Amino acid sequence: MRSHSRRKARAAAVVCAAVVAVGPATAAATVLAAGPPAGIAAPVAPSPDPFADLTADEIADRAVTATRSATSLRMEGRIVTDGQPLDIDFTVDDQDECTGRMKIDGGTAELRKADRVTYLKGDEAFWRVSMTSQGMAEAQIDTTIELVKGRWLKIAPGQPGSSDLGGVCDLDELLSDLGKDEEKRTGLTRGPDAEVDGTPVATPVKRDGEETSTVSVSQEGKPYILKMVRTGGDEPGSITFSDHDKPVEVVVPPADETVDLSKLAPGGPA
Repeated sequence: MRSHSRRKARAAAVVCAAVVAVGPATAAATVLAAGPPAGIAAPVAPSPDPFADLTADEIADRAVTATRSATSLRMEGRIVTDGQPLDIDFTVDDQDECTGRMKIDGGTAELRKADRVTYLKGDEAFWRVSMTSQGMAEAQIDTTIELVKGRWLKIAPGQPGSSDLGGVCDLDELLSDLGKDEEKRTGLTRGPDAEVDGTPVATPVKRDGEETSTVSVSQEGKPYILKMVRTGGDEPGSITFSDHDKPVEVVVPPADETVDLSKLAPGGPA
């Protein structure tokens, strides 16, 4: 039989790796907090212009207010944090439920959260790069990967890593940063009108040294943010937002395809 201490170390390793790997995903909030980012497509000339009498600062304010009121949305794109590119594609709602995937350094992982329970499934490359970044020994990495290979790691509320991982699915938390720093939404200029996935948008732009942030604001319906882009600086990124207010459907993995974190803790089966 394996000792309790060895099982405890193994459980900690799994959760630790998960937290490290998913941590950068919260950089989406950082991109949001940076205020205006976006993408520019071929110039268009929507008519009439719903923002004709507004300044770029006022357009950004309306976009922030509208987007923070969304009950759900999908965000996908690439961000860079600490020099590490991270590809994300998540659909999140205001009930703390979500489904999506991320890719980092060649590894891919899926994340789901439903009924306050978080499920994480990564391929070998994902787990290996995550645990290596934590300084884990090769033998421990190999053993842990065998435990979770092809299965979902199930993390219940209150278990190690649950708040960090579940935070990725907290729409209110992700959007709260949008309204925190009004100063970053001043001094904007309006760039050329454009389109994002066929929807005409206005594009407030902010320049800060070598960094340029642009936000694409829908000119149809509610003035939701449809895309944000940051170029230059240390953390460039581009994120597209869609499916505002659409129901999020999360498929809970079958029990026989999950590894319950509690079963890896002291007292559980080896």
